Amino acid sequence: MLRLGQIGAGALTLPGLLRTEKALAAERSPHQLIKSEGRAKSCILIYLWGGPPQQDMWDMKPNAPAGVRSHFKPIPTVVPGIEVCDQMPLFAKHTDKTAIIRALTHDSNIHEPSVYRTLTGKTDPTKTMPRNARNRSDFPTVGSIVSSFLPAPNMPGCVTIPRPIGHDGVTYSGTYAGFLGAQHDPMETENAGETKESPTHSLTLPDGLQLTRMQARNGLLQLIEEQDRRFQTVRHAQSIDSFRDQAFSMLSSSRAKKAFDINSEDPQVRDRYGRNEWGEAILTARRLVEAGARLVTISWMYIQQGGNVVNVWDNHGPLEGKNGTEMLQQVYALPSLDRGYSALMEDLGASGLLDETLVAMYGEFGRTPKLNSANGRDHWGACQSAVLAGGGIRGGQIYGASDAEAAYPKANPVSPEDMLATMYHALGISPESLIHDQLGRPHRLVEGRPLVELFS
Repeated sequence: MLRLGQIGAGALTLPGLLRTEKALAAERSPHQLIKSEGRAKSCILIYLWGGPPQQDMWDMKPNAPAGVRSHFKPIPTVVPGIEVCDQMPLFAKHTDKTAIIRALTHDSNIHEPSVYRTLTGKTDPTKTMPRNARNRSDFPTVGSIVSSFLPAPNMPGCVTIPRPIGHDGVTYSGTYAGFLGAQHDPMETENAGETKESPTHSLTLPDGLQLTRMQARNGLLQLIEEQDRRFQTVRHAQSIDSFRDQAFSMLSSSRAKKAFDINSEDPQVRDRYGRNEWGEAILTARRLVEAGARLVTISWMYIQQGGNVVNVWDNHGPLEGKNGTEMLQQVYALPSLDRGYSALMEDLGASGLLDETLVAMYGEFGRTPKLNSANGRDHWGACQSAVLAGGGIRGGQIYGASDAEAAYPKANPVSPEDMLATMYHALGISPESLIHDQLGRPHRLVEGRPLVELFS
């Protein structure tokens, strides 16, 4: 019996990860869901790690002085009065589906704490650069919270592709389930660049373990444990079952594997999204929400040939011989974003999924109004633009305004907490809902106001 237990359970890598939540977790109070009026069933978060420059994308200031205004030109879109950068002609065709938030703002110019705040809605003074490795005391990332309230049968509730944010040996805080426990960690099929950490969940079976053998062993293990449970009185031991069952269903799920298999997609569709990591990530995100995943985060980055991680929206410049403005014109930035977003809008619209799929796009902060000596822009938490589409959002609108240099909010400032509250609201989850940490202490999801005026 011991040998069967070791073979059956030990062959799986996921259960150990899913059981890492402390024993006290089984005794904490249940989460308290307060429903909102949102109707979205899923969300795709395109996270532009590094900080997208608002003046060079969605909030151009052509009348600003030289050294502030973009080298790019504004172009009209399908919505009269809304202009975007001339490097995004495909995006311009979909502003009728899109709401552009002009004044997302907070007070940090540092990557690590800004990532944590914009993905969790919380601040933590210990989250500083360069060492802020994630740990189980962290507040959960947005996807993990959605996963805990909106479970997805036989699918991971949340997924991060192509990999989580991290470099120099550290995976950033704010990118996994924190105190919610390993069962709500996003599925990560690759580890963060420049780290030796293992992905949280993998769709690959261990070497030498075939699916039929795994199913047989799982059946034997269940039979043995069914007898054993008759003698179990400890709640912690009983809770192990759900973790193992979740691990098994994810490893044997054809739906999840098919969603990741973009090679089965029509070649012309793959061409529309772009045959590169960024276009393929957006395509995979679409396939995952079609299969039932609740929230898919695309962490946008560039891995150089030597393996070095580059957060390319951090366009200080220079990089590989390109100045800050030229960086935005490379395949790893605006061209792939423009193509991938356009294809996503086309496909979600054609399938009818746009109404029930929220698409959100922003970074941890914006960029300085003044161009630097490398024709790039530096960190700027005071103002950035964000994009929302689908999921009940009324398209063709601009919310709020920045000043003449896109440096500070001029009207309707939006905090990261407001942004996350709006995303939760769209998914039918009130930001006033409660989750509990390992000690049973209640936490409101986020202290923000959902922007209900953005919805139809």
